[in-house]
Order: sequence, then C-alpha cells, then structure tokens
Amino acid sequence: MIQELQAIEDKYRQLTAALSDPAIASNPQKIRDLAKERAELEPVFRKYEEYKRVHKDGEEARYILADPKTEPELRRMAESEAEELGKRAQAIVADLRTMLLPKDPNDEKNVILEIRAGAGGDEASLFAQDLFRMYSRFAEKKGWKLEVVDTSFSPIGGLKEAIGNIRGKGAYSVLKYESGVHRVQRVPKTEASGRIHTSTATVAVLPEAEEIDLKIDPKDLKIEAFGSSGPGGQNVNRNYTAIRVTHKPSGLVVSCQDEKSQHRNKERALRVLRSRLMDIAQREQHAKIAQNRRSQVGTGERSEKIRTYNFSQSRITDHRLNMNFHNMEGFLDGDLDDILAKLVLQAQAEALGETPGDPGQAKEVGI
Repeated sequence: MIQELQAIEDKYRQLTAALSDPAIASNPQKIRDLAKERAELEPVFRKYEEYKRVHKDGEEARYILADPKTEPELRRMAESEAEELGKRAQAIVADLRTMLLPKDPNDEKNVILEIRAGAGGDEASLFAQDLFRMYSRFAEKKGWKLEVVDTSFSPIGGLKEAIGNIRGKGAYSVLKYESGVHRVQRVPKTEASGRIHTSTATVAVLPEAEEIDLKIDPKDLKIEAFGSSGPGGQNVNRNYTAIRVTHKPSGLVVSCQDEKSQHRNKERALRVLRSRLMDIAQREQHAKIAQNRRSQVGTGERSEKIRTYNFSQSRITDHRLNMNFHNMEGFLDGDLDDILAKLVLQAQAEALGETPGDPGQAKEVGI
C-alpha cells in the first residue's frame, strides 16, 4: 500500500509541475487532460498528506512517552495525544484503503433505467409504475434529469415496461446496486377479498454507452417509423413519429415514442440500444456470464428478490443488507439515500475482504 501511495504522490507532483510548464501553457487540450488527471489523484494525495502529518505527530508523542525524564503532567498530555492521533490514523488508513479500491470505469456515466412487470399480473404492472415513480422522484431530488424513452401500459393503467434515461454526474455509481428483482406484498386494488398478494418487477440499471465506447455500423440497423400509442392502445399520434430500431446481428429491438419528434425518438432509441450492446460486450469481455442481459435481473420470479416492500407492515427489507427500513411513504417518494449509502459501504467492505462494519486492517496504525 505504501508503494502505491508514494507513486500517487510522485505522479501528483509531476502533474502539478507540468501544469506550470510554459511549454504546455499554449496547448489548452493538454492542460485540460493534465488537470483532469491531477484532479482524480488529488483526494488520495490530500488524504495521504494528512496521514503523514498525523503519523509524524504521533511519533513525537511516542518519543516523549519513551523518555524516562518526561514530567508527569507532560506525560499525561502525551498519552492523551498519542491515543487521539492513533484513532485518527486508523480512520485515515481505512479511508485510504477504500480510496485505493479499483474504480468502476462506468461510475460517472448516465444511466439507462429499465423497469418491467414480473410475476403477479396486473398488480405487478401497478408495482412497476410505483418503482418508476420512485426512481423519478429520486432523480429529481438529486438534481438529475430523467428522460422517458418508452412506456408500455397494462389494461388497468399500470406499466408493463418503462425505459428511462437518467442524466446526472455519477448516476450509475449511485443506482447500479438497484438492479434485480423487487418484490411487493400488499392488498391489490383489484382484490375484493382483501388478501395480501405477492408480485414482482425487475429493475435493470445500465451505464449509458457513448459513441466513443461502442461503434455501431449503420448497415446493422433496421429503423422503422410508426404511429405512437398511449395507455389502452388508442392511437394518439397519427403522424409516424415513433421509432423502432432493430440491431440485426444481435436481434435487440428498442422502441421510443415519448417525443413528438421522430429525430429525438431515434436519438433516444439509439442511446438505449448502444447501452444494451455495451452491457453485453462488457459481460462477455469479463467472462462473467454465458447468458444474455437478463442475467442482471433473472427471470422475475419471486424467489430471486433483492428487496421486499411489505405494505401491511410498512416495512422495506433489503435482502442483501439483511436489514429492514420503516419509511414506506418516504421510500416510494424517492428517499433512497440511506439504503443506497449502506449498499455502497457493503460493496466496499466486500472488496476489502471485510464484513460491513469490520474495520479490518484499519486497526493497524501504519500503512
């Protein structure tokens, strides 16, 4: 770890010196690239500088304690200071270990959000609608922009499928843990006898792929225009503004009809298609799967749940965290920060080979 931190410190200082070089001042693109690279290293550099200061102060306190001639009052002060500095050093080491974890290259990207009704018939479509609203409200509170790409409604007005594009800094790093099967237990509006019904919806969170990430040959695309339709299937647009894009090599099909402009619908459909193809390519590249993109959410069966929403007990259970939360109304209104923060901490702990809440090697003051 110390070698890695020293290498980061050396690189940071080299970049700082390069940005002051008059020979580079005339190259704006080079300056931007160097400044970006330095900004990525700066948090670790600053934290390592803090560690070195705390470690040095701790050494001085320990030197005073080791001197048999130290006065009792000064010794008590040094003992207190050494204890406090030791705790600070432990916390800094823990932070540095987390900061040195490999970065997900997709973390800063926008998100393609896909929600589909799973098991449970009409009630599943109503739950899918609740989830789409939940993520919409969450995006709004984060100051992100949500663009609806495509929606498909059930006969009673729920969502059979909804695809959206969430645009905001770090959106994927925050939402990537939401992929999976979400289960709801409640009395449906359609249930006259008042029995609790269990149904599911699947959530897929994909990093938005840009053109520089994945090139698509126009010859591989079949693009069709058709009339948009709304809930219940009625024709709401007699002009052919809706777009259906088929990627012939893979067979993937994406439709978009939310915009009144054929050009905008085509742009959004291609954005979703590119992200789906990128998702498949990345999974194949890392040899993590041998199946198609549905592996991210499974089949939608109740047994594959990652989270359960129990309305009768106003309880949300996240099965990965093995924790319960009791703010159903706020949760469905987009108050997801608490649970998402805990999922991030769990992922970091697992990457460090620890259990959540276990300080692990942070018990060691030295790096």
